[in-house]
Amino acid sequence: MRLLTFKGGVHPPERKELSAEKVIETAPLPSLLILPLSQHIGAPLAPVVGVGDEVREGQLIADSEAFVSAPLHAPASGRVKAIEPRLSFTGVKINSIVLEVSDSQEKTGLAPLTQADLTPEKIRKRAREAGLVGLGGAAFPTHVKLSPPSDKPIDTVLINGCECEPYLTCDYRLMLEEPEEIISGLKLIMIAVGANRGVIVVEENKRDAGQILNEIAEKEENIEVVLTKTKYPQGSEKHLIKAVLDREVPSGALPFEVGAYVQNVQTTIALSRAFWKGEPLTERVVTVSGEAVSHPKNLKVKLGTPAQDLIEFCGGFSEEPDKVIFGGPMTGFSIFDFSVPVVKGTSGILALKVGEIELGDRSNECLRCGRCLDACPVFLMPVTLANLTLAGDIDGLEAKGALDCVECGSCAFVCPTRRPLVQLIRYAKFEVLARKKK
Repeated sequence: MRLLTFKGGVHPPERKELSAEKVIETAPLPSLLILPLSQHIGAPLAPVVGVGDEVREGQLIADSEAFVSAPLHAPASGRVKAIEPRLSFTGVKINSIVLEVSDSQEKTGLAPLTQADLTPEKIRKRAREAGLVGLGGAAFPTHVKLSPPSDKPIDTVLINGCECEPYLTCDYRLMLEEPEEIISGLKLIMIAVGANRGVIVVEENKRDAGQILNEIAEKEENIEVVLTKTKYPQGSEKHLIKAVLDREVPSGALPFEVGAYVQNVQTTIALSRAFWKGEPLTERVVTVSGEAVSHPKNLKVKLGTPAQDLIEFCGGFSEEPDKVIFGGPMTGFSIFDFSVPVVKGTSGILALKVGEIELGDRSNECLRCGRCLDACPVFLMPVTLANLTLAGDIDGLEAKGALDCVECGSCAFVCPTRRPLVQLIRYAKFEVLARKKK
């Protein structure tokens, strides 16, 4: 099988062997769940419950009338202890529902749908009702993504099974353990967007998962499995489209402009469960890993579970960590308070020991080596963007394509002096967008 890829990118140490062979376990239910009212891209939610209310698992607890938003459901039965700002993994406080978990658990949910409901409208409605968002980390509301413009026909759906970030193995385990659900969800997406072709994309280092999926896909019409080279950021949707379909998504455009749709493995499974079983999104699989974790695991976790509870379930720290990261090491956020909760977009919690990913001399001085230009998969000039940010040149940033940056971190990874290129460009994007809104 020919290995597909794109130009640029990097090859960071994978470190997936720490958890790749660990089957998915169910994490214990904590005594307290912290549920931020903004776990998605779009309008924040308003609570539909009050302090002191008793709720059941699966019950709607927060919603919004905005189209670009995603409702929130109780991950467990309990009593609403508070609705107040709580610290999130981003380092800022977000208004949150604090749920005191009950000893006895009662479950509710949505009515399962049937073959008679297999219409684009009902699939999109169910994705909205279930609170589905992109579980690869972007957390974009799924029902919005399933609603492309009518004049932009989509012919191909790509299911992203690359999981190219180091350490993370939650999607890999799901491909091994729940392949039928992936095929089921893919077929729902194809109906919703009117695509006649489905492709599951798996990196070469997960060839065994690709083989399992291929055995099922061969029995289906218009569904296939392809392998890509193991390279970061292979899972970026624009690069996935380029590698598999050889189509270039224009600057500032979305995949539907080239007739493509990309969805993460775990989101695809969640859609299948929401449609056929009536399960709202109340849990997800998270990789807890890193050399400073005693026993790395892949865990099925209730949303709102504090990071500390998961670290303790994995045996605690084997030594004092240098960093604890929410997400992957390339795009994640370093946290300083382990009480922050798992949210819909949390793919991993990584505890890294001192020197585990030590790079460069940390001088932050540009050596003009050009490595960041070679590594950038979007063909930008990261060093130039960083310098324009420091100079406050918003016009220059926009002209040099700052908004096209996918914040993959490849530039920072190869920089020999550890310049904070990603952070500077992320700030630059914020400034450019802020000016556009005026």
